[in-house]
Formats: sequence, C-alpha cells, structure tokens
Amino acid sequence: MKKQLGVAVVGAGYWGPNLVRNFRASPDWDLVAVCDLDEQRARKVIGPRSTVVAESSFERLLERDDIDAVAIATPAQTHASLAMAALEAGKHVLVEKPLAPSVIDAAVMVEAARDADRVLMIDHTYCYTPAVQYIAQTVQSGTLGNIMYIDSTRINLGLVQPDVDVFWDLAPHDLSILDFILPGGLNPVEVSATGSDPLRVGNACVGHISLTMRDGSTAHINVNWLSPTKIRQMVIGGSHRTVVWDDLDAQRRVAVHDRGVDLAFGRSEDERQAARVSYRLGDITVPALTEKEALSSMVGEFADAIRSGRPARTDGAAGLRVLSVLEAVSESLAARGKPVAPHQYTNALAFRSAS
Repeated sequence: MKKQLGVAVVGAGYWGPNLVRNFRASPDWDLVAVCDLDEQRARKVIGPRSTVVAESSFERLLERDDIDAVAIATPAQTHASLAMAALEAGKHVLVEKPLAPSVIDAAVMVEAARDADRVLMIDHTYCYTPAVQYIAQTVQSGTLGNIMYIDSTRINLGLVQPDVDVFWDLAPHDLSILDFILPGGLNPVEVSATGSDPLRVGNACVGHISLTMRDGSTAHINVNWLSPTKIRQMVIGGSHRTVVWDDLDAQRRVAVHDRGVDLAFGRSEDERQAARVSYRLGDITVPALTEKEALSSMVGEFADAIRSGRPARTDGAAGLRVLSVLEAVSESLAARGKPVAPHQYTNALAFRSAS
C-alpha cells in the first residue's frame, strides 16, 4: 500500500468542511490538522473523538514535518499570501477558486511553485465530475470534430454578493470547464462582456460573456442571479457531433447528438464559391455515467500529482488562465462591452509553467 500523505485544511468556513470530509475519506491522505483563526470553529468541523489537531496559527502549522500539503479554503484575498508561505515551507498547495485576487498574484504563485518543485493545484471542482470528465475525453478524442461554438447558461435566483459581481461569482465555473475540455486550455484572443445592475446594488447581477478563440470558434456564457428558473446547461457544437450537458437532469446529464448541419462543397468552379448545406439526422447517445463525488476525485488527483511529480490536471496555470479571462471580462465591462485581449504575458507564463 502507498504511504498516506499528510494534509492540513486551512479555513473551516463554508468550503473547508467539504474538503475535510473528503480528505478524511480518501485512502491517499492522512488529515493531520484543521487550521482556522477561530479554533472552536475548527474543533467543531473536526468533531469529537478525533486525533486531528485543531490549530489557530498558520505559522505553527507550517512548522510541522508530518504535513506534506495544505488545502486553502479561506477568503480569496488571502489565497496568495497563504499559498506563498506554504510553498516557501516546502508544502504542496491546493487552493479553492479563485487562485488569487489578481493575475499578477497568481503569476507569482505559479512561478514560486515551479521554482520550489511543488504541486500547486486549483480546486476547479466541476472538472472532476463524471460528466465533465466524459465531455473532456469526447472533445479531445476528436469525436465531435472541430469545435464551432459553445453556449453555456448558468442562471438561478441566487444570493447577490456584496463584494463581487455575477461574473466573478458564477462564470469561473464555466471558464474552468472550458479550460479543462478544450485542447490547449482556455486561451481566447478576444473577450467582451455586457452586464446590468437592475437592483442598483453596485455590481452586475445579469451578464453575458463572448469569447473568440484562436481557431475562429466562439463561446458565449450567460450568468444571472435573478432568474426564477435554475438552469445549468452547456452546448458544445462540433463539425461532426454536438454534446449537450444538463447538470440538473440526473437521467440524461450528457447527450451526444449525431445530428446537425453538414457543409458539402461542389466540384464546379461556380459551386466552390458557395457551400451547400445539408442536415444530418442521426442518433442520440446517452452515456452511463458513474455517480461519484467530484471532490473525492479531486483529492485523489492531488495525491497522484504529488506522487508522480507532474502538474495536476487543474494546476496553477489553469487557475491563471481563468483569472486572465475574468480580468479581461472586467476590463470589457468597464469599457461598455469593448473587446479586450487577455494579457499576453500571463498566457505566456501559463504556457511555460504548464510545459
């Protein structure tokens, strides 16, 4: 049997207890400690009759030699400083999304992890669901053909956040999925965004993002806090087949449609000037997906990346690419929807770190 890796969860608030539960249940990990400024809150998450340590000092936590990795589930503005301290202490690091408050902070974290030869992983949870794993395999195998468009809708009557807009609250899920499924990751040449604040709370509550990819395909993301109907759906249209993912449909979460539009080019000179369109009506395939908690797969991937000495499937570079697009979204929104190119130096850094 493989020796278990020691891990500490930092932050016992909203997301920390989910990480605690999954690290505890994993055969790859030994949960050594839970750290929170409120030690009583940490003890409550740990529960009674446990040998797991409740710690209130992050500095003391990093001094322990029985901890190989830390999982950070604290407010976003603290991610960079905590991760950097952990990397300097020789620990592997898992960070709840977003990776950092800014692209610059995230870039420094990626560089530091590379220099320290430590795994820096972002908890893009949706990427570890059986549905998204299947979609990624289908896209990257070429089954869909060339990707022509992606439409994603994530709307709900949600909690209006006081410190972030709807883009930064909901769109990271969709952007991280696109980064995971697209060959080469998420690297658009142009980003534009429009949003509205009908409640006058100071942040956009309804928004639309348009991405132009390097191959000419497009992706559109609709996010909304005000919809009485909850929809989590993504359509990925390829030249051969189309995938429809409906996360709320447990019976048909993923469907692969062998139907769509075919372009047939004629042989004569005149016919070459225009494409002839034909419609393909084929079968719909609904794969049988295993029901497994995404966080369970995620903590397993974290352990495997550490043991193998390889980047995690959602590594720091993935978090950096998503942040780069989110910052471009904010820039476009401030410019009333003007298209913005994500900062090239961050994309170059992400590419260098991933390779």
